[in-house]
Amino acid sequence: MKNSALLVCAGVLVLCWAGNSRASKSDRFHLVSVQTAQGPTLAPQAQVSPSDATQTSPQEITGYTLPPDRYKKARNLGRIEFRLRITDTFYGLLVLWLILQWKIAPKYRDWAEKASSRRILQGLIFGPLVIVTMDLFNEPIEIYGHWVERAFGLSVQGWGSWTWDQAKGEAVSIIGGTILLLILYAVIRRRPQRWWFYFWLVSLPIIVFVIFLEPLVVDPLFHKFEPLARKDPTLTAALEQMLQRTGKHIPPERMFWMGAAQKSTEIDAYVTGVGGSKRIVVWDTTIADLTQPEIVFVTGHEMGHYVLNHIPKGIAFYAIFLIVAFYLGYRGIGWMVRRWGTKWAIRGVDDWASFPALLLLLSIFSVVADPITNAFSRHIEHQADQYGLEVTHGLTPDASQVAAHAFNVLGNVDLADPKPNPIGVFLFYTHPSISERIHFAVTYDPWAKGGHGEFVH
Repeated sequence: MKNSALLVCAGVLVLCWAGNSRASKSDRFHLVSVQTAQGPTLAPQAQVSPSDATQTSPQEITGYTLPPDRYKKARNLGRIEFRLRITDTFYGLLVLWLILQWKIAPKYRDWAEKASSRRILQGLIFGPLVIVTMDLFNEPIEIYGHWVERAFGLSVQGWGSWTWDQAKGEAVSIIGGTILLLILYAVIRRRPQRWWFYFWLVSLPIIVFVIFLEPLVVDPLFHKFEPLARKDPTLTAALEQMLQRTGKHIPPERMFWMGAAQKSTEIDAYVTGVGGSKRIVVWDTTIADLTQPEIVFVTGHEMGHYVLNHIPKGIAFYAIFLIVAFYLGYRGIGWMVRRWGTKWAIRGVDDWASFPALLLLLSIFSVVADPITNAFSRHIEHQADQYGLEVTHGLTPDASQVAAHAFNVLGNVDLADPKPNPIGVFLFYTHPSISERIHFAVTYDPWAKGGHGEFVH
């Protein structure tokens, strides 16, 4: 599933702090989680080693295999990304604490109040200042992350283009974050004892609206999109044939080719949007590196998210975490202001300057909740893999091998770590490991004894 839908929920949870400048790199079918390699290897027979990497033909996949040089690079990249995620997590919390200690937010509040007595104008001044400050603190992590991707060949995007994408992402972050900030503090002032509940109610339609709007407004800021029928009419026809089996209708005019090769060597395809914005997107790198049956399987995986109602289920699941987070934020921010408000120059909970303190509380909750939310994500991604296998069974010859080969190519191109750190898996991974997914693809066979699939009969 295009994980930006879930990241929107997380973005509301931390009020556009966690990852708000990463709009150009989202996790879609992507067999890597957001900024990490693959998840845990659960099947011993799926383990890979340099010695066996050359013994298995791509036409007879039995496990995740890499050439020795790619194996070494994948292992090194996995270690680097694990350390980067740990560093990024604690560095983000440190930044918020430093902003409080250095009384940066109260300075911005004072400037805003001097500029205008109207709350909405104060918010329009305070919001962009505090968001840009936090992102500037976070920029070294962003720069290092892009350097790593370039060093390992996952990105071919030059620094000028990358900086321009960062600027566009920052503009989106400022607009979205400032709107949320204005809504939050309006609710706090009007409902000081129940703001956590009313802001939760407001956040739910915002999430749905952003999921609807993102493919129409945000995604085109970072990549070029063209009708898939114009770029690859044969693939379009194959996808239409698969879609007939799903029972979901996405017309050809909602199938798009995306130009990724100018920025990335990675492979991806995804289904995104809701209602009138729902669409299929296939990267040009995917068309170049995967066969047509493999792309059909990848798209079948993505359609599984729609058919199995993973988007509404995901929104409902994250809505529970949101209301818990907002309630804990409500309970904690009053205590923080009473204890350290004078030291941090925060006048009260409804003071603009309390924003970093509330953000710190919500960010801590987000870190604690990540293993649970990521486990949920891995579960629905596994279900989508199963759906992709079932919907292509009988449509694609030897569908399990097609799926396994697609996973192996994706792992090879994206340098998926064959032996990821178990702690990293528990904390950060949103998808099962490549090894586990390949093992499932080659062993899942409910039709062997005359049975049928769980989702596609």
